[in-house]
Formats: sequence, C-alpha cells, structure tokens
Amino acid sequence: MKKVCIYLTRLLFITGLFYGCQKKLEEEPHSVLTPDFFTTAQGFDAGLNAAYSGTRWIWGPQDYYSLTVCGTDEFKRGVDGSSDLNTYSSNYTASNGNVTNVWKYCYTYINTCNGLVDNAPKIPGMDSTLKKRMVGEARFLRANYYFILVQQWGDVTLNRHFQSTPTTSAVRDPLADVYDFIIEDLNAAIASLPPGPLSAGVQPGRATAAAATHLLAKVYLTRAGSRAKKADDYKNAYATATALINNSGASGVGLLPDFAKVFQEGNEANMEVLWTVQHTSNLAYNGSPKQDNRDADNLLCHLWVPQYENQPGMQRDVFYGRPYIRVIPTRWLTDTVFADKVNDTRYSKSFQIAWICNARKLIPDWPDPLPPGAPASARPGQPRFGIGDTAIFMPGYEMPDAQIKATPYQVITPGKYAPTLAPALTKYFDTKRTDMNAPSIRPIIVYRLADTYLVAAEAAFMDGRPADALPFINAIRRRAAYPTGNPQEMEVQVADLSLDFILDERARELCGELTRWQDLVRTGQLVKRVRLHNTDGQKNIQEKHMLRPVPQTQIDATTTGAKYPQNPQW
Repeated sequence: MKKVCIYLTRLLFITGLFYGCQKKLEEEPHSVLTPDFFTTAQGFDAGLNAAYSGTRWIWGPQDYYSLTVCGTDEFKRGVDGSSDLNTYSSNYTASNGNVTNVWKYCYTYINTCNGLVDNAPKIPGMDSTLKKRMVGEARFLRANYYFILVQQWGDVTLNRHFQSTPTTSAVRDPLADVYDFIIEDLNAAIASLPPGPLSAGVQPGRATAAAATHLLAKVYLTRAGSRAKKADDYKNAYATATALINNSGASGVGLLPDFAKVFQEGNEANMEVLWTVQHTSNLAYNGSPKQDNRDADNLLCHLWVPQYENQPGMQRDVFYGRPYIRVIPTRWLTDTVFADKVNDTRYSKSFQIAWICNARKLIPDWPDPLPPGAPASARPGQPRFGIGDTAIFMPGYEMPDAQIKATPYQVITPGKYAPTLAPALTKYFDTKRTDMNAPSIRPIIVYRLADTYLVAAEAAFMDGRPADALPFINAIRRRAAYPTGNPQEMEVQVADLSLDFILDERARELCGELTRWQDLVRTGQLVKRVRLHNTDGQKNIQEKHMLRPVPQTQIDATTTGAKYPQNPQW
C-alpha cells in the first residue's frame, strides 16, 4: 500500500454538537480518541468535528496565507512580512516553515477523514441518512485538503485509507490519480449533502451540496490548466458552475446587491456565502496567541494593518487593529486594477483608506502663513486637526503637492506607500476582539457565489466561448457599481475579454481572499505577472516557483524504499 508518513494529531471529543442543534459549528476538547472510537456513533461525530477543526489550521493562521497572498501581483512585502516567500529569495527552501506546516496539516486531517469514510459501515444502529450525510461532509473536507496539496505541490501521495500507525515509506502518486479521487469525493458529497448553507438544520460551517458543487467546478477548471487536463474539463467546469448559479433558488444562495455587505462584520452567513471556516474563542482548542503562526488562530484581521500608531494623532486600539503589515498592495493593484474608483466601489469597500484621530500626540500646527487653499477654519499656530477628525487619508491616486499641503490631515498617495504604511484590506477586520493582541473569532469566508460566476466565465472563455463568459463577468461588474456608480459604465463587451482581463477582474472581486497564487499558477501567469507587477519578487522568481518544494521533513522521514522525490529544480 502506498503511504505517506503520518503527522500525529490529537482527535478531540466534542460535546454538545448534534444535527438537531441550531448552534454554530463550535467544538470543545474533552478527551483523546482511539481509532476504534470511529466505529461508535459518538466517536464518528467526534472524528468528523476533528476533521473540521483542521480547516482552522489552514484558513486563519499565517502559513496558508503566506502561500496564497505573498509574492503575487496583488501584494508585496510589508515591513514585517516573510521576505523569502515575497521575494523568492535563495532562503526560500524546502525547510520553509509555512510550506512544511500546510503539508503537515493537510495530511493530518486527510487521515482523520479516511478514518471516518473507512469506518462508517461498521457503526451499528446509526440512522443511515444521517450517516450518509456525515460521510459526505468527510469526503468534502478530504477533497479540500487534497485540492490544496495538488495545487501547491503537483504529484502528491494519495492515501485512500486510514492509517493508525506511522510508516517510513512513501511515493508520489500521479497528479491525474489525485484529481480523479478529489472529483469522486465531491460527486459523492453533492449527492448526500443538504442543498445549501441556509437550508433547515445546517449549522454555519457545515458542508453542503452548494459548497461541494462550487469546489467541483473549481477543481475541473484547475485541472484543465494542469498537465493532468482532460479534454472536457473546461466544459465540465462551466456546466458545474452554471448549474449552481441557475439553481441558486433551490440551494438558497444568490449574489448580494451590495459588495460591502458580503464581508460586513457579523454578516458572514449571508446568502452569497457558500462555505465558511468557523473560529472559536476557546484557546484550548485554537491554540495560544503566543504561538503566533504555529496555532489555529484566525490572524487575518492583523496581517494587512499598517503601522498607523506611529503617525500624528494616532495610537493603537482594538478598532484599527494590531499593525502586523505582512504585505502591502502593489502599485499595479492600486493604480491599474482599481483604476476606476468612481463607478467601481470595490476599492473603497475592500480597503481602509482613512484613520480618525484617537490621540493627542504629534499633531502638527498650521504654518504661518497658511498654505494656499487651506480651510477657512485654519489658524496659524493652531492644530491642523483634533480628536475625532481625519488624521490619515489614502485616496488611492496621486494629488498635487500644493493640495496635500493645504489639507488638514496627512495625505498619503500611492507614490508614498511604504512597507510600514499602506491601505489595509478590511475583509477580515474584527472590531469586537477582547484586546489588541487577540485573534479574530470571525468566520472566514472560503467560498462564495461571486467566485462561482467568475469560474463559469473563465471556463467558457478558455473553452473558446467568450460570448458565454460575458453575462457572468457583467453580473459581477454591475453589482460592483452599487449604490453610487453607473452599472452601465461597468459593463464590458466580448471584445474586451481576455485572460488578462479575467485575472484582473478576479483581483478586483477576490482581492486578498487566499486564492491569488493558485489563480496565477492555474492560468500559467505567475512568473509573468510577478515580473511585471511585483517589484520585490520580479528579479528572483523562476519557473520552479510554479510549485512549492516538498518539505524537507517529508523527504527526511522517508527512510524505507526509494527516496521521496523533490519537485524539479528544488
């Protein structure tokens, strides 16, 4: 049997979570499970929730964020960012911790899912419908973990069954075999899961047929751009995505009228959202904040926040967040992708561009004489602004120096962005954290219907049917004009469509949503676009960076049989 070295994890017994309960998916550690526990109804429920817990180790900490956001055309290194992944430096090796951790977490929880699928037939007396549904959830989760692996590493070890003991031998299975396994899991999941996240009895964070259908469309689209491609992949991606869109009423999903409402704090269960990863304030389950990116905390609220507290009139607070500033937007993102800031409202709804004065420190006085254009209320020697007034403004476009000097507050234009100071992505902001350093407990939106529209558009375009792609692109663009823009001005024509345009549109809609590196690899554009738009990575990026290096820990742990293969040029 082909096996991979098992990363051991504790399986947590979760109390108080049954399908009749309407609470959100939230677990509490109680005891350690043994493999035999999978064959009891109680153990099966506990194991499934343990499989869900693995998603918190992917979506929330810095590891997967670093592999999907850093070093793309959208973002480059902030002052506290990982220089290796952002710059593709020579220090980016198979020993990189972010790479190692994502590999480890995926295989850990794949094994949990395998235990569930393998042992379900052995559970006596369990309602067959409930069992089928829970197995569908396990197969959906397993598909997610394997999809992460094939996108990041290509050929990977395909473990189809539960392993109760570690092994020292492993091989890499062909990419095509892993994709077939993922698609088989998702088709089975779709057939056994409730229609959508708002269906009766579905807890937030649970898998549904809508989420599995979206993922299946994305899998077909991604395989179509790989060496494992099949002739009908683009057609299948299009058909799968459009089936979800056209049958959205049955699954209870749909686009919200206002882009801003999709990520509104507390509104993560809206009808556009297909699947979320739930987070919890229970540190025994999440991990300690002191462990930084080695825990399962949701740190995404911190990672884009600039060092605003060093500016006049500002001090740190919970509302504005802890200034990790791991990345900052590229000039291409601010100047080209979001060039239209009048009709397209997504820039102002995706980024924080203003900070309100919250401290009486270092506030400058008006000079004498006053600069031309100064407000009528300005007085020489008096503070330019005070508590409650705007302290920092980042308009997203250049302004004349004379206009900036006449403005009461500090104006920072794109040409003056720095690794310490740039607009902050707001999609993950959490203003209700208990203190400055606390992680977020907001659910993370992983899949949403707007992406399904863009998957359908890309699949149709790549299949040589741009006219079929156009309605899905324009539906997203018209929504982006709400409420102040002109939707007609946002519409494009078939002649406007290209792969570059579709990738640009994905950046406008999905900026920072942990998909960009995969988008660029899927379309073969990573190297080209980083060289064009990312001043940090453009000199070092190579073709080998289209795949991640296999973790050195995996290679070292394979001591029986053939050496575990590394990816080319790594």
